[in-house]
Amino acid sequence: MSTKSSAIWGSSSLAIAIFALSSSPILTRITEHDMGPYGTIFNRFWIASLALGLGKVIKLLWDKHSGRLSTTDSTDNKAYTVKDFLSLFLVASLDSICLVTWAWSLTKTSVANSNLLHNTTPIFAAVGGWLLLSQSFNRRFLIGMVLALGGTFLIGFNDFHIDRDTLIGDSVALLSALFYAATLLVTENLRVKFDTSTILLWLYTLGGLLLLPLTLLFEDRLFPASFSSWSAVIGLGLCGSIIGLGALFYSLKQFSSSFVSLILLLEPMIAAVLAWLIFAEKLSWLNGLTFIIVLSGIYLAKSDGELDNIGSTEAT
Repeated sequence: MSTKSSAIWGSSSLAIAIFALSSSPILTRITEHDMGPYGTIFNRFWIASLALGLGKVIKLLWDKHSGRLSTTDSTDNKAYTVKDFLSLFLVASLDSICLVTWAWSLTKTSVANSNLLHNTTPIFAAVGGWLLLSQSFNRRFLIGMVLALGGTFLIGFNDFHIDRDTLIGDSVALLSALFYAATLLVTENLRVKFDTSTILLWLYTLGGLLLLPLTLLFEDRLFPASFSSWSAVIGLGLCGSIIGLGALFYSLKQFSSSFVSLILLLEPMIAAVLAWLIFAEKLSWLNGLTFIIVLSGIYLAKSDGELDNIGSTEAT
């Protein structure tokens, strides 16, 4: 695939990921009427793994029927090493913790505050990429990142109430950003060998098995009890987990985890608007101003030349 084609596919997958993932906090808030965070994420995982498993089977049968089944081209046929299993288990554990802590924070603070703190991921991803993956960033990228992060903190400035529950919710949302960054960093390494659907199938299957005993232990029910909650968890499983994270993980083939996490700063802005429309959460002129600041920071970081180098991973 040419560099230009990689740019188009990478940018398109990022756009799809942003809009799909922006619906996740809204759908998670809807499930709060029936379930807690463990039940919400458990149902999200098993629905996603079931859909992915069926998709894998259908694709395998189709390829076999059409004579396109190959034993040499697919990364799924490469031998799994102990390191691979450990990495897949690690990414499933990190993503499970990330989503559970984020879902729990939504019960303690607003969608806008939770989502903006959850999306401070670039701070942790940049530090992790520098420490673990030897990634480097020029001054323009770092200035753009700081500008974009400053804008996201201003989103929740007007309704940042200092009380015990809100502080706990905000702190847990910030903690989820740390696990989100770790998930991206491990996934970036896994994408060298495995395709997106394989990583997601392992992630959701292992994540669901990890969360099943916790759901049985800490939740009143294992499955949703209302139509709205069932619709929400199905939406989380299909839209948020498969489409959203699938497009996000695909983009990691062209972009670094730090750049992807920076672009994802658009997500809290979209989620804040959705929360305003659906839950009547307050938005002000300051929110509009910070949207401009965040977009300016993303543009500045994007113009550092990283887009000119995408596809280099595939070329090598």
